[in-house]
Amino acid sequence: MRAVVVREHGGPEVLNLEEVADPSPSPGQALVRVRACALNHLDVWHRRGIPGAPFLLPCITGADIAGDIVSVGGDVTGFAPGDAVMILPTLSCGVCERCERDEDPLCRSFGILGETCDGGLAELVAVPARNLFKKPERLTYEQAAAGSLSTLTAWHMLVTRAQLRAGETVLIHGGASGVGSAAIRIAKHLGATVIATASTAEKLEAARSIGADHLINYAKEDFVQGTRAVVGKAGVDVVFEHVGGEVFERSLRCLGWGGRLVTCGATTGVDAKVNLRHLFFKGQSILGSTMGSRAEFAEIVRLHADGVLDPLIDRVLPLEEIAQGHEALETRAVIGKVVMNP
Repeated sequence: MRAVVVREHGGPEVLNLEEVADPSPSPGQALVRVRACALNHLDVWHRRGIPGAPFLLPCITGADIAGDIVSVGGDVTGFAPGDAVMILPTLSCGVCERCERDEDPLCRSFGILGETCDGGLAELVAVPARNLFKKPERLTYEQAAAGSLSTLTAWHMLVTRAQLRAGETVLIHGGASGVGSAAIRIAKHLGATVIATASTAEKLEAARSIGADHLINYAKEDFVQGTRAVVGKAGVDVVFEHVGGEVFERSLRCLGWGGRLVTCGATTGVDAKVNLRHLFFKGQSILGSTMGSRAEFAEIVRLHADGVLDPLIDRVLPLEEIAQGHEALETRAVIGKVVMNP
């Protein structure tokens, strides 16, 4: 089969489109023909390399997968060859105390497709049967792939960790990004008021088109002042943060009493200062978040079927243009998701 293989860390030039052996499914797994695989910043970080990160090399990256089942193991039930599926992008044991409490990201065996094992930027992928979900008929394969990891991450952040409620106000950074746009859809589904930031008029319009109530162009104005112009000194109830560094620090200034900042990433820096006096006196919370659980993914699939969480897709590219896909993500030249067609 053809696959994008990363054999060493570096720039887009290390993305090798190669002919490799077809995967051999283990017991309890299914072999899936990949019809679409969306890119995430995780793919870029894996390619670049992060000191101390457990990235597998060589590796076929790609966590957001949709396709058709080719074959299933004899012990697999509920699925058959030909079934169209979207795939839970995370791995966990499924039997430990954490997994039984639907806290899969805290499982000691937690992993991610395309990071700790081969993923979906290939013509075929072998995945555990517990990761299979029937693709809603109303979704294209590209939509199903684009609506997986980012949507799961945003759901876990807003629903499980921050416990965003109807009537509350949330500040969402990068409202036109894959995870940011998913967060807008989810926040509006929950009945919240959304303040979204972005760096261009085009991206702000995209955020508005999917439900953002208030827009801030952070390239032209300070988002702290922009937020206060909307909510005053009261501050927002929740900040949806995935940037890190100085943005994280200033985001804390947007929080109101009892406010919650939830973060899933640090693309601009891992170090930040926190005013502890404000944190404890105002009863605020800082919440870390990674991916989500199988139960949460099942709910996301259901909402996809109902037309609630349709993802934004910027472009669909053939596998031969994987380097262009990475470059588009790195330069932030996208609105929503980049999807690859093997």
